[in-house]
Amino acid sequence: MSETRDLVREAAERLFEKHCGAEIMRRTDGGEFPQALWCALTEAGYTAALVPEAAGGAGLDMSDALSLLVSAGRHAVPAPLAETMLAGWLLSAAGIPFPEGPLAVAPVREGDAVTASRDGTGWRLQGKTGRVPWAARAAAIVVLARCEERNLVALAAPGDCRIVGGANLAGEARDDVDFSGVRCSVGAFAAPDAAALRSLGAVMRSAQMAGALQSVLETSVQYARERVQFGRPIGRFQAVQQNLAVLAGQAAAATAAAEAAIEAAAHNLHSPAVAAAKIRAGEAAGIGAAIAHQVHGAIGFTQEHRLHYSTRRLWSWRDEFGNEAYWARRLGGELAAAGADRLWHGITAAG
Repeated sequence: MSETRDLVREAAERLFEKHCGAEIMRRTDGGEFPQALWCALTEAGYTAALVPEAAGGAGLDMSDALSLLVSAGRHAVPAPLAETMLAGWLLSAAGIPFPEGPLAVAPVREGDAVTASRDGTGWRLQGKTGRVPWAARAAAIVVLARCEERNLVALAAPGDCRIVGGANLAGEARDDVDFSGVRCSVGAFAAPDAAALRSLGAVMRSAQMAGALQSVLETSVQYARERVQFGRPIGRFQAVQQNLAVLAGQAAAATAAAEAAIEAAAHNLHSPAVAAAKIRAGEAAGIGAAIAHQVHGAIGFTQEHRLHYSTRRLWSWRDEFGNEAYWARRLGGELAAAGADRLWHGITAAG
């Protein structure tokens, strides 16, 4: 890990600890946007972490920037940090200035598509997309659109779109957006494709899940030390110890896979490490969240306890930017297409 990454993570941990307390989590869970947190994220440069300095961003290396999201996942940051970082990456690739405020990215689901066409001297979009993170709350929506078999990045105003609000299990906004006839500004045609966008989104969700699992582990171990049953802490019972050991293994595996994907993404977004991380983190999310709630019992689901803020995000994030089944099919197909002679290399040289 680089010295820059250590410094970035330490600063991020302090910021998240200050702005993601119990009261903020309860209020954002009720639908309030955390404006003070967002201002702090913006002032620290985290929202523009993937935007070059020449374009007004922080200009961090991709691996250093993505590592921020491990810390964000640890604190269940209730704001569109990952989505705005992803939007900044797209805008930078297209040469579009980075606007102020939280940003959304569309489309994010496989099969959804948006097209762009000229309309006089301007451009219009056509298409509908589902489950767009934070679309209704965004200052702008960054759209990866198709135009005559080419990709381009467009910038649309949420107020010009028809948006039907929704939410994931964690209560984070996931909106359906109809772009039909919406005017937009566009950048250069040299833009990432949908596969690259989905890959970077998968790395981001893997990093967030790794951080959330670290938090879930710490919370569960602490609770097992403090909760007394039958005259002794439940952490002294062998069955609980075994479950906590499994949880620790799942958190460690997800973290290792996410870190490998973070390193690989800086050089190759189509690396097998990206698929492996989303698969492994998704599997760990299911196992780890179940164990954590077994350890905590009913209290883990109460509004007063912090555990559910992490576990509900784990259950939600594992399905976003491709679930385990999607990435397993993609990884298996790539390895099969490479042929038997390349199988071992594909397994051992994922970066």
